[in-house]
Amino acid sequence: MAVATVTAMVLLSASASYGTGTDFHCLRAIKDSLEDPHGMLHSWNFASKTEGSVCNFAGIICWHDGERLDVSNNELTGPIPSDIDALAPFLTLLDLSYNNFGGEITPNLSNNSFLKVLLLDHNQFQGRIPPRLHEFSSLTLFDVSSNNLSGPVPEFENVNFTADSYRDNPGLCGGPLVSCPTTPRGSHFRMNPFSHESQGINFGAAIVGFFIFYWLVVLFFFSSI
Repeated sequence: MAVATVTAMVLLSASASYGTGTDFHCLRAIKDSLEDPHGMLHSWNFASKTEGSVCNFAGIICWHDGERLDVSNNELTGPIPSDIDALAPFLTLLDLSYNNFGGEITPNLSNNSFLKVLLLDHNQFQGRIPPRLHEFSSLTLFDVSSNNLSGPVPEFENVNFTADSYRDNPGLCGGPLVSCPTTPRGSHFRMNPFSHESQGINFGAAIVGFFIFYWLVVLFFFSSI
């Protein structure tokens, strides 16, 4: 569960400049996923189903050029909802920067193919950046700096983001950062001396050595007579 002190959130409906049924579902799911000890979301009352009523919710602004969710600069914690792609399938802007979100960046975020702006910087995200993010042909602004991410960065098809988009993640590599370490094509096999196979080979070598020594002694004895 996330702990919220929400001061700014923006949702812009893709279908009209008024909140629709999809917006109701999305915002209800978001509210249910948050703890709101200070009652910052008390105006989020879903009793009214009137189209456009969500535009009166605290921190909500409704426009008509896509869904935009901005919860930057708050005290939010927890992971990104794993079903973010289902809650807001037409998301064009997602700004979670300057919070305390953690865990891995959900791979389902890769299904939000309309994203133009993705700002996840200054959080506590871990693990790898979902590799399918490189398929976002419309992405123009991307920032995951100041997290705990690791592994190779995505190779975006139509835009190259600078190292500033990835800074303060010592485990990241590739792209504008240092090259990722390569895996050796071959490795030297080294047998464990205490394994059953190794012990069997040693025993066999000892037997062969014993017989060689025995016959050398016999030959030496008879040659000296």
